[in-house]
Amino acid sequence: MKKIAIYLSLFCIGFSSLTAQKIDRKKVVQRHNVVNTKADTLSTLTVGNGKFAYTVDITGMQSFPEYYKHGVSLGTQSEWGWNSFPNTKDYKFEETLKAYDFNNEGRKALYSVQLKEPERNKGAVEYFRVNKHRLQLGNIGIELLKKDGQKAKISDLTNINQKIDLWTGIITSEFSLDGTPVKVWTASFQNSDKIGVKIESDLITENRLKVFARYPSPTGQFLDDAAFYGNENDHTTRIVSSQSTQGVIHHQLQSADYYTQFYFTEGKLREAGKHYFVFEPSSKNKKIELSIEFSAKNPKNGKTLFADAEKESISGWESFWKSGAAVDFEGSTDPRANELERRIVLSEYLTKVQCGGSNPPQETGLTFNSWYGKPHTEMHWWHGVHYALWGRPEILEKQLDYYFRTFEKAKKLAERQGYKGVRWIKMSDNEGNESPSSVAAFLIWEQPHIIYMTELLYRDKQDKKVLEKYKDLIFATAEFMADYAHYDQEKNRYNLGKGVIPAQEVFPAKDTYNPTYEVAYWDWALKVAQQWKERLGQPRDKKWDEVIAKLASLPVQDGVYLSTESAKDSFTFPKWMTDHPAVLGALGMVPESPKLDKKIMKNTLDIVWERWNWEHTWGWDFPMTAMNAARLGLPNKALDALFMNIQTNTYLKNGHNFQDKRLRIYLPGNGGVLTTVAMMLEGWDSSKGEFPGFPKDGSWKIKAEGFKKMP
Repeated sequence: MKKIAIYLSLFCIGFSSLTAQKIDRKKVVQRHNVVNTKADTLSTLTVGNGKFAYTVDITGMQSFPEYYKHGVSLGTQSEWGWNSFPNTKDYKFEETLKAYDFNNEGRKALYSVQLKEPERNKGAVEYFRVNKHRLQLGNIGIELLKKDGQKAKISDLTNINQKIDLWTGIITSEFSLDGTPVKVWTASFQNSDKIGVKIESDLITENRLKVFARYPSPTGQFLDDAAFYGNENDHTTRIVSSQSTQGVIHHQLQSADYYTQFYFTEGKLREAGKHYFVFEPSSKNKKIELSIEFSAKNPKNGKTLFADAEKESISGWESFWKSGAAVDFEGSTDPRANELERRIVLSEYLTKVQCGGSNPPQETGLTFNSWYGKPHTEMHWWHGVHYALWGRPEILEKQLDYYFRTFEKAKKLAERQGYKGVRWIKMSDNEGNESPSSVAAFLIWEQPHIIYMTELLYRDKQDKKVLEKYKDLIFATAEFMADYAHYDQEKNRYNLGKGVIPAQEVFPAKDTYNPTYEVAYWDWALKVAQQWKERLGQPRDKKWDEVIAKLASLPVQDGVYLSTESAKDSFTFPKWMTDHPAVLGALGMVPESPKLDKKIMKNTLDIVWERWNWEHTWGWDFPMTAMNAARLGLPNKALDALFMNIQTNTYLKNGHNFQDKRLRIYLPGNGGVLTTVAMMLEGWDSSKGEFPGFPKDGSWKIKAEGFKKMP
């Protein structure tokens, strides 16, 4: 009996130890709930479902869009909401093309670039850059009247207390007007482009609180802050139906039209001005509920209120937070631990809300337009890879639908330039329609991304169905990559370029060849494509093997890797030390290659760290640098990179990565944090030991579960 008692005691101790390691996910998430007590244009909050998002001010709705337009603006955007201005001059896309033969091989490769002359071609370029553009679907806000009957300004609101419960995705907003309290609850439906709102206030019974819908015009500019009310005659809005508990508005633009359906507790929807509509609730009760749905087609009679949105939001977010990976840094003595955990949790929330649809997201998600609302495929790595590493590959897989839809257009792009396979379009709308760009046209580092991302999907469960599903994409991608590599007879090798702009975009295409990061990535991706051939029982491709065997070496000078072989002054000429320090991506984003010498890369990290103009960088450069340091066995330096005190490495109160006054949010930075932390926690294929990217000095107390290794 004594032995049994001892065994039971030891069993209980062991069980207690195991359960002690279990992460209280709800506690971790909720300790980073965001609270606002004043109107801060950079602290807006967002609800959404990955393909639709709605960003709110301190009222819990979009009551003051003009006040917030230069901050994190009050956008309502969806995956399907796109528009084009009329092509009144009958521009043809072919008018944006220019022929190049960078390597004097008799090639007339046609690139869509930003031609400055003649005027006709310049006009065509501008038209196809602007069109299609993503739409701001409409502002849905609260119209508040002061006691004197005047519309309230944001400065009239007092006693502000707003909180988002990240665990449920529900925003609760409290404020007062003229001493009268108002409380607003906001949630997004998870399976439709619809929000639910509940409002409680005596202002309702006094007929001083209404809900408005206002429809801005597309700006046709690089940015669209959701508050441009000019060009009133270029679009039309009208009420299609209005009843005591529901109403529908139709909005017609130049090439797009859509509907907004309101369902509400008793009241009336009426037109109150041009493109401005008001829901006037019954004054019988001081509480109202409503739902507002945006739809490309006249929606069916959706009798839903806030309670329905609340139920969907709670269920959907609880399911999300309980899925995949989690990390808890509580108890760490490193003063950065809590801030890193905050960035992680808020980045998980923001990327799920804004980047969970069937396309690569735009860099500002579904909040406001950048680059006319168009996604950039070279950024897809930063938007998507973290989902697989965090054990949520299904979200990444959904995004990859884009590559199937755009395959034929990517194939035609390759054909237009005389190459085999598919050349993935860098800047396009969701249907793969190319945008002219004198930079985007010459980038190539987006090309291997589809191989990397699908390889992560395969590694998740090593399911042959993944190979079968994506093999055509992978093999066509590799076919282009092998054909794009230019054979240098004199040196008996294959070069990348001339005619390439690297990820570090400061280098001119006409002079640039063999950028270090791209060469390393090309080598890795072609080898993985050959592995896919073998896994499927197919013979290896001889041309791919030839390119792999003869691909240029990583360019070295004075014991460091050059940014490109063509820039011998990579670390002495000031311009070459701005923008992305992509040379570091050759070890970090890209796994260690036989081509790479880690001692030389360590020297490269040191010189980049010391000489780089870090003020002229982007949000994902810091995670990229951290991944490089981690793979070099420098965990303290990895953390220093993640917390470098540079403006573009700023993470706002709401979790967004701030760049500058133009790009107030930048989601590749958020995705980069999540990718890098996953790597530092779980490691990579050749790493050893637990948490290889974190110091072992006792300053970090870490609980982690559910992560996947990087290649």
